[in-house]
Amino acid sequence: MDCRTAGNEIKTDLPQLILVGNPNVGKSSIFGALTGKYVTVSNYPGTTVEVSQGNVTLNKRKYLVIDTPGANSLVPMSEDEQVTRDILIEADKATVVQVADSKNLRRGLVVSTQLAEFEMPFILVLNMADEARSRGIRINTSGLQKALGVHVVSTTATQRQGIDRLMSGISQAVLSSHRIKFDRLIEESTSEIEALLTGIEKGKRGIALTVLSGDDSFTPWLHDHLPEQTIKEIEAIRSRTQEKYTQPLGYVINLRRLRAVDRLVRSLQTTEKTLLRRARKRSRLRRVHPLISLPIFAAALYGLSMLTAMNPLFALLSIPLLLFSLYMFGDWGTHQVYGIPILIGVLYLTWLFVGDFGAGAAVNFLQDTVFGKYINPGASWLIARVLPWNIAKELLIGQYGIITMAMTYAIAIVLPIVGTFFIAFGMLEDSGYLPRLAVMVDKIFKAMGLNGKAVLPMVLGLGCGTMATLTARILDTKRERVIVTLLLALGVPCSAQLGVILGIFGSTGAPFAAMAIWMGVVFGVIFLVGYLAGKLMPGEKTDFIMEVPPTRLPQITNIAIKTFARMTWYLKEAVPLFIIGTLVLFFSDKLKLLSLIEKAAAPAVQGLLGLPAKATEAFIISFLRRDYGVAGLYQMSKAGQLDTVQIIVGIVTITLFVPCLPNFLVIIKERGIKTAIAIILFIIPFSFLVGGALNWILRGLRIFS
Repeated sequence: MDCRTAGNEIKTDLPQLILVGNPNVGKSSIFGALTGKYVTVSNYPGTTVEVSQGNVTLNKRKYLVIDTPGANSLVPMSEDEQVTRDILIEADKATVVQVADSKNLRRGLVVSTQLAEFEMPFILVLNMADEARSRGIRINTSGLQKALGVHVVSTTATQRQGIDRLMSGISQAVLSSHRIKFDRLIEESTSEIEALLTGIEKGKRGIALTVLSGDDSFTPWLHDHLPEQTIKEIEAIRSRTQEKYTQPLGYVINLRRLRAVDRLVRSLQTTEKTLLRRARKRSRLRRVHPLISLPIFAAALYGLSMLTAMNPLFALLSIPLLLFSLYMFGDWGTHQVYGIPILIGVLYLTWLFVGDFGAGAAVNFLQDTVFGKYINPGASWLIARVLPWNIAKELLIGQYGIITMAMTYAIAIVLPIVGTFFIAFGMLEDSGYLPRLAVMVDKIFKAMGLNGKAVLPMVLGLGCGTMATLTARILDTKRERVIVTLLLALGVPCSAQLGVILGIFGSTGAPFAAMAIWMGVVFGVIFLVGYLAGKLMPGEKTDFIMEVPPTRLPQITNIAIKTFARMTWYLKEAVPLFIIGTLVLFFSDKLKLLSLIEKAAAPAVQGLLGLPAKATEAFIISFLRRDYGVAGLYQMSKAGQLDTVQIIVGIVTITLFVPCLPNFLVIIKERGIKTAIAIILFIIPFSFLVGGALNWILRGLRIFS
């Protein structure tokens, strides 16, 4: 197998543990529990599908753990499922750990039956056992073990319950003895194809059923492993069999499989009505009606804002209140009426923690005390005495110095802001609120002619625009993927940029009014551009189906692991770009290019936007790193070089400005060079026109005068 993770080839000399399962069943939690680290982003060769790896030692034997993309079937309907299937059939010395949702046994057993057909030794993990129990669902695990012929383990990965049994049970992974019996014609055709697979050692039944299902993605694999004549004979068998059915063979096979799985589920799964009634009663007690709870929630927000105004350290209290509100409100978060004030409250709590504590107390301590009193003066004293060359001194501790600018921006200003945002974002993820947010805004996206799935990459764009552009592949048509890519590049701030934006509003005289204007303009622009793009680009709308997980109380340990991994990513990936950006500014300044660019951009930056000429640096550097550009505006606002109108105009323009360099490169890879250039040529003048119009309106209305 040739699979690369984080730039490294997966080592084939180690025995492999391959995690397989449906989407949203907790595979990443199992991966983290096994390897001790959070899932890191990587790509399977030749695709943009993410695959992750890690190591675990069990019984003094080291394994390579591979976390595959979520798959509902090994007869793939998407690139994610194809990658999972390809990893399985090409793996050597592999043991499969199949993770299933205990609440949805039917969906998991579909994959189990296919693993049995491909003759993969596996162990079945029934995860989210606590949620199944809370719904009164009971699964006869011993009966399931007997039916499948494999070891079955129940876990609650988020609480590490059952992980020890899983680790000890991996050595008990065996080939499943379970086989689904199809009708006579399909069984005969399957046997004929199996007889032709003479050079293949395992999984002949799975391969035969995949071919009969008409899976075109399997054709390259067949050509790599079989002679052309054999492939022609196999295709003749498939065509002959298809002629005897009025429906596609893939549909017939899948329908028989589902019926067999349903019979198995009915025999093994029961729902205890007493437990179900208790669960519903607990749910009713927990989810107080918003008409009662919202006033109390609003009063708590007001009291917390008063305390935070006295001391930004009180903003830390927003964390337990955010956890409590996300859990208590539950499904009310998707309500068309009550969901809006709940969303406003969640955003406000996030702003308190990120804006007041992260961008306030934490930034002030690091910038003014740690860097201002110790690191920068100490570095200046040492370098002035060690280095005799002025150019070297300026490169390290000058106006555009690596220490005084790059490291100060990256560590003292941006790091505490993105760190606090990562914590808040992790809570939104683990609580199950993000899918509810997607459901609530689904109608808005439908008005733009998009598949409702577009909500997912747009929400993910708040984490990282580059990765969100990759996930646009989940959309069904090229038209939808291009529109979403345009909107992500245009107006969705990544987590790092958003964190700094929330921080910079705290330095204005009217933070909430400024933030409301920014949000209104950006959302309005996204909707307008999306609506027009949906009207101008031809194509049909497609349906949106998404499973909404139950609300959960986020686990502090999971949040800590996620935040640590994301902070590590930031330090490894982002800080070097800050240094590169500073070097660009340094050499541009020395070569007088910066002054030339400032003069060339003066009519737009100073005249149209009403910003100081120095703000040009922020726009230049934002192409390398979007949060670095906002950090430049943040620094100018702290120095008193920007008034409230300039802050709003600058943030709106830079939010709508060009995507960062990594995202631009991914757009080229995903959509092609012509589409990428067209997007950039549209975004640059459009963002300045929007910023100029906003500047003219705010100055004319004198809102902040």
